[in-house]
Amino acid sequence: MAKFKVNKTYKEINDKIRSGDVVVVTAEEMIDIVKDKGPVGAAKHVDVVTTATFAPMCSSGAFINIGQSVPTIKTSKVWFNNVPAYAGLAAVDCYLGATEPCEDDPLNKVWPGEFNYGGGHVIHDLLAGKKVHLKAKSYGTSCYPNKELEKDVKLADLRQATLCNPRNGYQNYNCAVNLTGKTIYTYMGTLKPKAGNANYSTSGQLSPLFNDPYYKTIGLGTRIFLGGGEGYVTWHGTQHNPSAERTEKGIPKTPAGTIWVMGDIKQMKPEWVVGVSILGYGNSLAVGMGVPIPILNEEMAQFTAVSDEDIPVQIVDYGNDYPNGINKNYGYVTYDELKGGMIRFKGKDTPTVPLSSVSKAREIAEILKKWIKQEKFTLGEPQFTLPVG
Repeated sequence: MAKFKVNKTYKEINDKIRSGDVVVVTAEEMIDIVKDKGPVGAAKHVDVVTTATFAPMCSSGAFINIGQSVPTIKTSKVWFNNVPAYAGLAAVDCYLGATEPCEDDPLNKVWPGEFNYGGGHVIHDLLAGKKVHLKAKSYGTSCYPNKELEKDVKLADLRQATLCNPRNGYQNYNCAVNLTGKTIYTYMGTLKPKAGNANYSTSGQLSPLFNDPYYKTIGLGTRIFLGGGEGYVTWHGTQHNPSAERTEKGIPKTPAGTIWVMGDIKQMKPEWVVGVSILGYGNSLAVGMGVPIPILNEEMAQFTAVSDEDIPVQIVDYGNDYPNGINKNYGYVTYDELKGGMIRFKGKDTPTVPLSSVSKAREIAEILKKWIKQEKFTLGEPQFTLPVG
């Protein structure tokens, strides 16, 4: 076991939060603190580092209990504003997926499809206080005789609404280009022919899993900022791949870790949970998420000093390679280069386009920092951390 010069516990840090003596900084602020004080000095000085991201997170959705009707109903099909939800759970429970399109959407029959409304938009509308048209059907049973239900509801009318996102906060992702001769439409946005643009996601040095690359403080029970309210990490996310190749500093060079997160939608705010329409691809949900990293020792201080220059991103062709399952990259760039608005690729300057919002991520990191300093938010000690390859 590694020996550290600084050793703190979650209890000690939480006691400092409750007493108002805690020192909290954002991940971007921590970079200069570690440069100035070194990892040991920074670990002695700083207790918590806040990280954040705001971007489309397709693997998102909501478990909703619509409440019982009179007479009672066992729903077999459910729609919210004509967006289907999966009802194969229990009598009046359903799951509304963020990427589910409106039932009468022309999809890509009119190319490229606009996907103006889907599950993510329903969730946002509920949070915004709007009425949503609920429709449900059933085959009828002795204990649940009602076969049809239709009414307008607001979020307050729903018995329960839980945001449940099976894969969020991806630890690194691809830089997407299109090497074919025609424009394509992908979940990474519109990609012009012959590498006319390069699209990327995540907030780089602010992103949660870059600041804890080996998941030493993130796991089951980690309390987080989720959608403007309080949420939790409840499992490792789907497609969690901790065995990805890493740099000497532990940063994955390809898509790696993910987290499964949950939270009460009724605590959230519409500006941090926003329905998204991706041209030619489909619907999604932009989610604001912030994760506090406890500085338990100098190792964690060093991890949270990661900068955009430290993070490599592989360039992947989404025109031919990706859809055909060809595992190939065309070199690496850094988030520092990507955020600069232009990269050099195949001998020419290629403009870069972010899918995530760094300004929103900075705002979330500051909000979470404020919550902790005002004694409104303590750290959740994970029962066990995410699996490491």
